[in-house]
Amino acid sequence: MKHGNIAKEAREHARPYCVSDGGKFRLKDFDPNDTGTLKSKEHAEGMLARGVELLSHLQEKLYAQDRWAVLLIFQAMDAAGKDGVIKHVMSGVNPQGCEVTSFKAPSEEELDHDHLWRTNKHLPERGRIGIFNRSYYEEVLVVRVHSELLKRQKIPEQLVTKEIWEQRFEDINCYERYLTRNGILIRKFFLHVSKKEQKKRFLERLEDSKKNWKFSMADVKERGFWKDYQKSYEEMIQHTATKHAPWYVVPADNKWFTRLVVAGAIIDALRELDLSFPDVGKEKRKELSAVREVLLHGEE
Repeated sequence: MKHGNIAKEAREHARPYCVSDGGKFRLKDFDPNDTGTLKSKEHAEGMLARGVELLSHLQEKLYAQDRWAVLLIFQAMDAAGKDGVIKHVMSGVNPQGCEVTSFKAPSEEELDHDHLWRTNKHLPERGRIGIFNRSYYEEVLVVRVHSELLKRQKIPEQLVTKEIWEQRFEDINCYERYLTRNGILIRKFFLHVSKKEQKKRFLERLEDSKKNWKFSMADVKERGFWKDYQKSYEEMIQHTATKHAPWYVVPADNKWFTRLVVAGAIIDALRELDLSFPDVGKEKRKELSAVREVLLHGEE
């Protein structure tokens, strides 16, 4: 299948889940179990394989052109499948051109800085793809749900007002506009898993010894705040979904469909950049011609 057809196919599966204007967004309008027009896992996996091949080709152009950078942000509840999505979708990308950063609880050093500092250090260079497994959005998610975490951030008391979340949304929007204006393309993914499916995956982790390491009691405790998180995710998307940095609310109950949607969104975004390999100028062609002569007629 030609690249143009693969890109069109990818776009068709990704765009229904794109939110570029959060004003009317409601999380209840998105079904975590949705699979679009696809009902076959096998069909989806075949499409994903073709998409991964195209993604590899586009990443090669991105790297060679050395003008744009791409930042992919993944947010989700526990067990939504972030690691698996990153692994499968980016499987064909050259590791030299891609870096994954996972953000855990902030260190003491990070708490001594503003809340964007630690992620800012890991922004991708031009020509590369940067992936944030969790991100600065934790500052309007887990910190909002667990307000005691805000006290650890050493912010002057007079600045911690009831407007702080609106202010953080504003800061994030300005920050993403700034990054966009400097050639960093941003795409954000909320992997939308149902509470029922999360429970199923937690139980699978307990029953499979190879997955035990992924599980902790803290994961179960966070389920007790499910409604608070859903409300925070909804407001996050309402306030930070923009045309230049849209959110994709990706159904996550079926991993095979989740991966296809994410791949489609990334392909669609890279195609918009109109990437190409750099032209070789007259002097460079002359140099290459000389190199050819040396190789052909020089000593063995």
